[in-house]
Amino acid sequence: MAICITCTHPISHLYTVYESAYNLRLEQCSKCLKFADPYVEHDSLTLLLDLILLKREVYRHLIYNRGTEPRKALGKSRTSLEESQEGADKLAATKNQQREKDRWWLILKLACGLITVDAFIRWAQLSKPYFFPKAVAFSWSLDPQISADVSRWTVETNIVFLRILIGCLIETFAFHGGVMVASYFVLALSDFFHSRRSISPVEISGVRQQFKFSLIPLTIFYSSLTKLFLLFLLTIWRPSASKPGGSPYYWDPSYYSSPIVSRALEIWDEDKLDREWVVRNVLGGMATGFGLRVVLDCHPVFTTVVILVGWLAKTVVAGFLKNWVGGDEHSGDKWMAHSIP
Repeated sequence: MAICITCTHPISHLYTVYESAYNLRLEQCSKCLKFADPYVEHDSLTLLLDLILLKREVYRHLIYNRGTEPRKALGKSRTSLEESQEGADKLAATKNQQREKDRWWLILKLACGLITVDAFIRWAQLSKPYFFPKAVAFSWSLDPQISADVSRWTVETNIVFLRILIGCLIETFAFHGGVMVASYFVLALSDFFHSRRSISPVEISGVRQQFKFSLIPLTIFYSSLTKLFLLFLLTIWRPSASKPGGSPYYWDPSYYSSPIVSRALEIWDEDKLDREWVVRNVLGGMATGFGLRVVLDCHPVFTTVVILVGWLAKTVVAGFLKNWVGGDEHSGDKWMAHSIP
């Protein structure tokens, strides 16, 4: 069953289709009196932009309402199986099973695409000369002097990229596993507190009624689009670390007389601020926490605990993988720096 993206109230149908698929009428929520889900009329680009902007409504549309069948005003007459209550229950159970299979298939497709993009970004950020047996077998290095050089794919680059891809895959499984285990205990603890504190029965929101554990990895992958989008931009258009004359960019403290202001602005120097680390861990953690708060429908403190447990599991796994992915201790430390917060 779908939900209203504004108040999460359960609703039977999101819109009604008449003679054609383009002739439809949006359903109104009986609780908040707003349209249940206006995103059914929006294109994929609008959904992607709102998802990058972390809008709560688009999360609810993609997670709970995507693929919901509409009400057909001029459809075929109902069969005897659909008219009976038992037949309706069987039909609803079959649709729910098929929808769960489609959800896992979508998770698999998102995982293949996003993990590959993440591996390419890691490879581009960690492609230092010491990462390869030969210094000529790399491209898009972090070194600003050689970041524009694009070398051919060689056996060495393929091996390193494959190691990074496998490392990202294992780290992703560890993070998702830690988040799902923590979510199970957090939801059980939250339900226990609510049952002990409330005397009268509490109305369960539509989010909790439709909750399934398959929604957690789907939410994490949707939330990672913001992080990967910015990291991909930083990988393609890397900021120049030197002026045209060759001298590096540094903050000129002469603009301000106050030493406190000057020292505060010095943190934006390119040799002190790691933009990739900030985007991957700070912004990525905030986006994942926001998405999990939508799907878990719990207090932000519980969501923070879930994220920390996932990070802990990812950190432990990254510690075991760093020497294998990097090839040596120094390269493994670079891998750990981009793997943990």
